[in-house]
Amino acid sequence: MAEPITLSVIKADIGGYVGHSGMHPALMEAAQERLEFARRQGDLIDFHVTACGDDLGLVLTHTLGNDNEIIHKLAWQVFAECTDIAKELKLYGAGQDLLSDAFSGNMKGMGPGYAEMTFEERPAEPIIIFFADKTSAGAWNLPLYRMFADPFTTAGLVISPELHQGFCFVVLDVKENRTIELNAPEEIYDLLAYIGSPGRYTISQVYSRATGDIAAASSTQRLSLIAGKYVGKDDPVCIVRSQSQFPAVGEILEPFATPHLVEGWMRGSHHGPLMPVSVAQATPSRFDGPPRVIALGFQLAQGRLIGPRDMFDDPSFDEARHQANLIAEYLRRHGPFEPHRLPLADMEYTTLPQIGQKLEHRWRDGKDKEEPVAAF
Repeated sequence: MAEPITLSVIKADIGGYVGHSGMHPALMEAAQERLEFARRQGDLIDFHVTACGDDLGLVLTHTLGNDNEIIHKLAWQVFAECTDIAKELKLYGAGQDLLSDAFSGNMKGMGPGYAEMTFEERPAEPIIIFFADKTSAGAWNLPLYRMFADPFTTAGLVISPELHQGFCFVVLDVKENRTIELNAPEEIYDLLAYIGSPGRYTISQVYSRATGDIAAASSTQRLSLIAGKYVGKDDPVCIVRSQSQFPAVGEILEPFATPHLVEGWMRGSHHGPLMPVSVAQATPSRFDGPPRVIALGFQLAQGRLIGPRDMFDDPSFDEARHQANLIAEYLRRHGPFEPHRLPLADMEYTTLPQIGQKLEHRWRDGKDKEEPVAAF
C-alpha cells in the first residue's frame, strides 16, 4: 500500500505591491529558493509558489501528515524571510498576517491561513486548489454546497453511482470553536440554516459518504477573531479532489460562474462579488477589489505536482467577470450605506469602532426631553 500523501496549502499577506493589489516578484523568488532547498533536504516531495492579490500562496506535498511542525515551521520561515524583504522594499502591510513574533508548533492561531488533507492517491488524482483575496473564510460555503449537494450544479449526484450517496459536511462555528457534521441530501435544510450565515459558520471539510474519503478542505482561520481587531481580511484557501467518487472538474468550477456576494473588499468592511480570474488578473485594484478567486489544477503523481493549469483562464468565465463588474458598480453606488457596507454587527472587528469610541460621550439618554438649541 502506498504511503499517504499530505497536501498543505498555506497563505499569508506579508506585504503588498502596490498597496494591497499585488505581490512583488522578489518575495516569490525568495519563497521558491527556500522551498527548493527544503525539497532537496527531503522535507518536501514537491511544491508550488503562487500569489492571489497581495497574498503569497504555498502548495506543499509531503508525507508528514496534517499540522506537522516541520512543514508549518518551514512555511513560517518562508513568510518571515519574505517579510524581511517586504520591509526592505517598504511594501504595504509588511508581515501583517504574522500575528506572533516566534513560531510555536504549528500555524494555529498565528495568522496565516491554511488547509490540509492526507489521503492515499488514486490511480488518477486531479486536485483543484482555490485561493481568494479580499474576502473571508465563509466565502467557500456557497460554492462547496453547490459542488457537493446541488444536483443543478453537479449532475453526478443524480446519475453517478459513486456520488449518489451524497456527502458529509463538517461545519465550524468560528465563534464557539465547535463543529457539527451534517449529511446531504437528507439534512440539507439543517445545513443551509447554518452555512447561510458564512460570517459565523464555515464549511471546514467535506467527506464522501460512499467511501469515507476526504473530498474538500478549507481554511477557517478568522484573523479578526485571532487578533481581536481588524488586521486584514482572511483571504481563504480551499482544496477540492475531483473525478470518480468526487464531482468532475467542470462541476467543481461551475459554482464560480455566478459571482456570489462575499464579505471583504475595502478594509474588509464591504460586500462584493467574488470574481473568478486567471492568476495574471488576480491583482484587485478597484476599491481594493472586487474580491478575486483563482483556481489551480494539478494531477498528483506520488506526491509530485503535475501542473498547474490556470483553470479560470477560460473565456467561458468572461460572462461571470462581466457580471461581477456590473454588481460591483451597483454596490459601489451605495457608498457607505448598507448593503454595500457590512451590517453594523459585522463591523465590530473593523476600524469603525475607533470612530464610535471618539463620539461615545456625546450620546444622550433617549428619554431626555430637552429641546435642541436653535441654530439661529
